[in-house]
Amino acid sequence: MTPPRIVPYGSGRGELREKASRFLAFAFPLETPEQAADLVGGLRREHHDATHVAFAWKLGTADAARTRASDAGEPSGTAGRPILAAIESAGVTDVLVAVVRYFGGTKLGTGGLARAYREAAARALAAAGSETIADMVEVEVRCGLERAGAARRLLALPGVTLVEERFGEDCRLRLRVLRAQAERLTGALDRARLEYRIAKN
Repeated sequence: MTPPRIVPYGSGRGELREKASRFLAFAFPLETPEQAADLVGGLRREHHDATHVAFAWKLGTADAARTRASDAGEPSGTAGRPILAAIESAGVTDVLVAVVRYFGGTKLGTGGLARAYREAAARALAAAGSETIADMVEVEVRCGLERAGAARRLLALPGVTLVEERFGEDCRLRLRVLRAQAERLTGALDRARLEYRIAKN
């Protein structure tokens, strides 16, 4: 079973000023690399007069984790990697952090740049907050209206919650269950002879 993971609770923003340079950091919950590209693109358009828009993101955990970092024109290793280090230090995943820099006229040096990017990123992550989510599976159940009561009784099983319920010509339930309890739920569905499919692994 995949262990629970820590993800951003919401979006967050942080700001840092260093020798007249401004570092505006933004943290966002993230689902896909494509979403990251859209978010970074939006920040670049919004802050079109900024000197740099560096970023890093992380998706997944352990061996399945994917990361990317971009210095966005800053000296190699002074922006993207420090932002990613802030993400790793916070222990979160499924997150994008982008830092917009407005150059203030005074060079910070590679060490100063790295510290500023990391600190700005850490502030945005702190503002976003975090929550621990367990590994879940979604199961879609479909049955005749006369079997709706039998389907709803499945909610009494451990770790099962109702996400959505729709009635039309038939009854459709979308259930979310802890992966550790998924086999118990599908066994109960089989015994009740209810039609279902796994919607999300």
